[in-house]
Amino acid sequence: MKKVLLVEDNEDLQFLLTVQIKSMGFSVIAANNGMEGVKKAIEEKPDLILMDILMSGMDGREATREIRSNPMTEDIPIIAVSVLFRHSDRKSCFEAGCNDYIVKPFSFKVLQEKIWALIPV
Repeated sequence: MKKVLLVEDNEDLQFLLTVQIKSMGFSVIAANNGMEGVKKAIEEKPDLILMDILMSGMDGREATREIRSNPMTEDIPIIAVSVLFRHSDRKSCFEAGCNDYIVKPFSFKVLQEKIWALIPV
């Protein structure tokens, strides 16, 4: 079974996204902050990472740069998930190493399309 690492500091959203991702047939590994996300990416080697951007401590861009700098995790697809919607916000996430970007709130259909685009069946 393919694995998705969900790095999200909002417990309610983490729960909802976990349910949605599991309904797609993936197992879900959850991390509550960027530092934990980096650690779990190295330990679990997921097939994809959903990375919240605005988190206290290590934010999602910094966590993405850490993941990209490690040869064991550098190729894992990362989707940035954020309330930030300006072009400069997107650009900074892509410059950090994200493969795609999704703005909160989003529909389950959009989430599915983004995930399936990066994890072929």
